[in-house]
Amino acid sequence: MPKLFWFRRDLRLSDHPALAAAAADDGEVLACFVLDPRLEASSGRRRLQFLGDSLRRLREDLDGRLLVTRGRPEERIPRIAGEIGATAVHISEDFAPFGRRRDERVRAALDPVPLVATGSPYLVSPGRVTKPDGSPYRVFTPFFHRWRDVGWWGPARSGAEPARWIDAANVGIEQCEIPDPGAALDLAAGERAALVEWDAFVADGLRRYAKDRNRPDLNGTSRMSAHLKFGTIHPRTLAADLDLRGSGAQAYLRELAFRDFYADVLYQWPASAWSNWNGDFDGIRTDSGIAAKRRFEAWKAGETGFPFVDAGMRQLRETGFMHNRLRMVVASFLVKDLHLPWQWGAEWFLEQLVDGDMANNQHGWQWAAGCGTDAAPYFRVFNPDKQGEQFDPEGDYIRRWVPELAGADDAHLRKGERPQGYPEPIVDHDTERVEALRRYRDLG
Repeated sequence: MPKLFWFRRDLRLSDHPALAAAAADDGEVLACFVLDPRLEASSGRRRLQFLGDSLRRLREDLDGRLLVTRGRPEERIPRIAGEIGATAVHISEDFAPFGRRRDERVRAALDPVPLVATGSPYLVSPGRVTKPDGSPYRVFTPFFHRWRDVGWWGPARSGAEPARWIDAANVGIEQCEIPDPGAALDLAAGERAALVEWDAFVADGLRRYAKDRNRPDLNGTSRMSAHLKFGTIHPRTLAADLDLRGSGAQAYLRELAFRDFYADVLYQWPASAWSNWNGDFDGIRTDSGIAAKRRFEAWKAGETGFPFVDAGMRQLRETGFMHNRLRMVVASFLVKDLHLPWQWGAEWFLEQLVDGDMANNQHGWQWAAGCGTDAAPYFRVFNPDKQGEQFDPEGDYIRRWVPELAGADDAHLRKGERPQGYPEPIVDHDTERVEALRRYRDLG
């Protein structure tokens, strides 16, 4: 009997438990993707481009047998299932608030056809790592220790071959064009590109990862974040290649654990998507009005007069990617130097980032703002100049993304000499650091 496989954040064929489940028992399988107008509207152009490119690669890998249609999933999936007489609809489980609500509606609309969830986008699915009393962890380090004890399966055996794929062209469902907004990307999409990029990183970059990962002037990261976001590769595939005797592999595994941790936090506290996880910070005073909006626009444009901040913001605007060290620095600057709501920055990141992920993005921002899951957020105010001197010591990263400083002898401008056309600092960091700490103290 035929089954329907609904692709979502899992746009690959290998290491895919849900796909293996759908292909079991030698049944026919129709592969589909539903382009939800709500998600389409909330995706930035580059993220939509990466999605579209990944879908095109997936369709090629399936020899054209991928049905892509636009509409509300709770309407489209039951209709497609009815069209082929599906006995089940198979998915990878989604733990984000939007995805959980969507799947509840689809499940109700499908009844009595089952919506079968197998696997997830994570090494350890949200909800599995708990304290002995069953309550969720609120701090990363104890979560990490328990997460390693819980463990995960090795890569699943799956691919295009085991299934008898139904040709989408023979199904009476209108298809839509795959998105192609014409945005330029600095990395290739799709499963094959992900595997090639990962193999290259393992061969050359992994051994240096612990040392180089905080250096935006070096090619020290794997660039797997967008692939993990869209599931063109699974973290099990990555973890299977990590020889944990090396410091680089240990550091990389810790980053995969952080990804699982933030997914778990959002799963346990879904309101934290846009509200302070730590409600004690709800009363903190942030700036508003015309002057605040003007500073926000300068931050978005990379025209703050702080070279390291501006380099990060211009990289984001031009490529849809920003190095993780810069994400922390520019977030700290927005919240603690400009005293603006973290939600403003989080929304801008989601609009710009190719790898924009609700759990990682929102809780990364709250880590920087001090209102998230962190044991000691109060004293952490990044000095943007010192961060640049430490992690971009020669100024190569700054020179690359801030053309006004390309010819500067000292891209960090430590002597105070500014090339013509580059702005003066919009704030005094030392003054604003004192003000940020004062506002935090006023909460008590």
